[in-house]
Amino acid sequence: MRVCFQIITFLLAVNFYCQPLRAQDPSCCHHAAESSRCKDACDQLTTIKSESRLKHLLQRLPSYCPESMNELWMCINSTLPGVSRKSDGWVGLGCCELAISAECRRECKQASSKNDITKVCKKITENSLYSCITKNEMGSTCCSYAGRHTTCREYCQAIFRTDSTPTVSQINAVKEYCQSHSAQLLSCVSNFTKSYPIRSPIDSLYCCDRAEATHCQVSCRRILRTMSTEHEIMDGLINECGSQPLPQEPMWQCFLGSAHPPSPTEEETPHPAKMDCAKLHCCSKANTSLCRDMCQEISTNWGSQTWQDFDQLCEYNPVETELINCLSDVREPCQLGCKDLTYCTNFNNRPTELFRSCNVQSDQGAMNDIKLWSNGTIKMPFMNIPVLDIRKCLPDMWKAVACSLQIKPCHSKSRGSVICKSDCVDILTQCGDRKRFHEGQTPERICELLSPIDDPERCIPLHRYLTPSSLGNNIVEEVIHPCNPNPCPSNHLCQVNRKGCLDELNCQPYLCVPGCKLGEASEFLVQQDSRIQVPTRMGPAGCFEVCSCGPSGRLENCAEMPCVDTTKHCVVGGQRKSHGTSFRIDCHTCSCFAGDTICSTRECLNFDSSDKDRRHFTGLPCNCPDRFVPVCASNGRTYPSACVARCKGFKDQQFLFGQCRLSNPCAYKPCQRNQRCIPKYSVCLSDSSDCLQYECVGRQLSCDKNSVEPACDTDGMVHPSLCQLQQAGKTLAYMGHCQDTCGKPQQVCGHNGETYSTVCDAFSDRVAVDYNGPCQAVGAVSDVAPDSACSLIPCPRLSTPGCQPVTPPGACCPICASMLQILWNKEQMNTFSKLNKNRPVTVHGVLQILRLHVSVPQCDVFGYLSIDHELVVLIAPVDQQPTPLQIEACSKEAEKIDSLINYASPTLVSHVPLSAFLTSEIKTSSIRSSGGAPPSPLPLGLCFLLGLVVAAAPGLQQL
Repeated sequence: MRVCFQIITFLLAVNFYCQPLRAQDPSCCHHAAESSRCKDACDQLTTIKSESRLKHLLQRLPSYCPESMNELWMCINSTLPGVSRKSDGWVGLGCCELAISAECRRECKQASSKNDITKVCKKITENSLYSCITKNEMGSTCCSYAGRHTTCREYCQAIFRTDSTPTVSQINAVKEYCQSHSAQLLSCVSNFTKSYPIRSPIDSLYCCDRAEATHCQVSCRRILRTMSTEHEIMDGLINECGSQPLPQEPMWQCFLGSAHPPSPTEEETPHPAKMDCAKLHCCSKANTSLCRDMCQEISTNWGSQTWQDFDQLCEYNPVETELINCLSDVREPCQLGCKDLTYCTNFNNRPTELFRSCNVQSDQGAMNDIKLWSNGTIKMPFMNIPVLDIRKCLPDMWKAVACSLQIKPCHSKSRGSVICKSDCVDILTQCGDRKRFHEGQTPERICELLSPIDDPERCIPLHRYLTPSSLGNNIVEEVIHPCNPNPCPSNHLCQVNRKGCLDELNCQPYLCVPGCKLGEASEFLVQQDSRIQVPTRMGPAGCFEVCSCGPSGRLENCAEMPCVDTTKHCVVGGQRKSHGTSFRIDCHTCSCFAGDTICSTRECLNFDSSDKDRRHFTGLPCNCPDRFVPVCASNGRTYPSACVARCKGFKDQQFLFGQCRLSNPCAYKPCQRNQRCIPKYSVCLSDSSDCLQYECVGRQLSCDKNSVEPACDTDGMVHPSLCQLQQAGKTLAYMGHCQDTCGKPQQVCGHNGETYSTVCDAFSDRVAVDYNGPCQAVGAVSDVAPDSACSLIPCPRLSTPGCQPVTPPGACCPICASMLQILWNKEQMNTFSKLNKNRPVTVHGVLQILRLHVSVPQCDVFGYLSIDHELVVLIAPVDQQPTPLQIEACSKEAEKIDSLINYASPTLVSHVPLSAFLTSEIKTSSIRSSGGAPPSPLPLGLCFLLGLVVAAAPGLQQL
């Protein structure tokens, strides 16, 4: 039960509304001088330019300013323009997020009545949804009896809006304000509330235990036992505990959110069915306290009206773009490609464009929108836009609008799905029904709220979708999207099949992997056995716990991490940088993390350097000479010289001369007699534990026959898994199917400075090839450094003629791929290692997780730790001669991941250890237009039927 705190909720709302605002026209509000709450709320009316927000506050204003304040209300009514009454519409819309199945949730959002969802949403399995709809229907019926009496209607709606038991004060308020207006309303409300037992304040004594101060706990118990009215209890708690009722404080959170005291066997934290940890990640991105609080309410304790309120106040608020984009990432992540649409056909065959919701439901939704709009009104969450007959006025443009709003093209740079302002103004200027516009409405003002952006790099230009794709239907075999649309059950993730299959006749290009939802109300899935970072349910912003996705399909074994103080700033050059901000200092990439400035360790060349300094500048750490005399450091990374290793902080006893992979970590027999030592070369990002280069494996009596991850032994024989290879007593050559081209040793040098026996061995380690032959030089790390060390290295030709390549730091040869240079936080990596039984975080492990974010089989992820200790990630085409379209697809995948990192999207930072990423810089490859026909791609079957290395081994060797 929510004891006594409807008034506290009002107080918080006033605080959220009014704190950042200042009155500009106090002509009416001086009538409210005797009531500070009313005066604050009134003052805000004079500052609001948005009709929807003005309407919302006017509906709330009687809560702060009683109707008995006649002079005030007469002044307001004569000063402010009339505001149309909000249409109730589909009363179940706010309940849709409570649906368990995704199909039901989508159907509910597109429905116009309860009858529309009964075929998909079964009452047996969707109890919460139907209970919510029933409650909404009752509220809509009861409160309609209030007629024009605003205060009565508002107090009536409060009864049905809350997600917990109606409070005594709410019921009494309805009786007080509605008894003279409508006996039917009182009877209707009474029928609803009589089933709720009335509780006394002492039922919430358990909340007192959550107060941090002992004296506050004692005072809280005394106040609840001795005081009865809400005003007394609220004032007493504020005076005794010395704090305002803030929802992030445990005691107040308990009072504001608890429906009943927990039983001894019940968890004190909210039930997972009321949680969405993925959305909770986003709440800290809110720029206003109101939207942050509403976001937390959405994510932890959904009520039937929460989504409508959030849409009205936050969804189109230009200062909340980052919050809205984050929530969009969680609901509908951007994915490449769109196909099989029957209505929005101009969106088909666009394999290198990103969309949030390319599916049959959205296609149908666009067609339904056009039917509704043909009635002459565009219904938005917070306003109605009157229009002329869209069947005659720019019908193709309206179709493009409807399809864009449903299919949601999203630019990788801004991740938004907003129509460009110029298109919005143009279509409303020509087709808006000016006669029915509200006073003060113009196309420009409407579009300033709906589509404030007019940068084609950050908004959707409608002309792009007025005609079909220029690619036609002939590009299907070049770039495919096996997981779009999703072919898997709702509790499984779809992943690109990069492992291949032993049974080639029954092989799919995708895998359906069991997963866990981040809360029962969440649509966001993570892979089984993965480790996930989620915000703590009761703690402030910056407090997280790391959980694992268990076989039950739920998050389990959660352990709290040290909280991050997100309020701390960094001072750089006399300027304050807030937590999470990225910036540059000279040639360094930097990020502010909880008050600490974390920068890359690149060697910079100043603009005022002398000619001598420029000639001797190598760009290597500490300006070390570019000689290649490799040493293997204790983190498993090969450095080009002892000078570089020392510069990176390694003492002489922490490195040995020679490349790491050319040593034998099992030579000193580190394992027990009944165990087998298997070399397992790793580069560790954490240093809180030893970075072992081997694994001790006991004799396994049986292997999991369902686990298929092909492994090739040194005799050229493929085994279904590494376990079965070891059972056969064989030695691993590389993971993946055996390749004829890798049957004989043919050394190649990887971008990490390691020499591999074959190209397949390099790709198995997720490292792309720099050049053929053993490693013998270190390339430039800085863009301004000379490349003399690589002058004698014969580089392979580029995989695609006309490609504008990138050269990874420390490499000698350019490559036709897109590159991310990622700055990361070592302290967080160490924390993740400690929470995972001191298992080190490795580069290979990070790359394997990043691979899950690439949805096109024609592109794959490679990478290494640079000698400057940035994580370099390459997203490269795997076909032998990739087409321009495939190269563009890989660039788009790289841009997508770069954006997810830089905006700290929950779809990426939920995964441990990717949440330690601070910022990313990107360089993409492109194809110069030559006019010639593109080279023919390899048969696509190779990409997934035989696994990555089949298609990649001959191709990437020539990149």
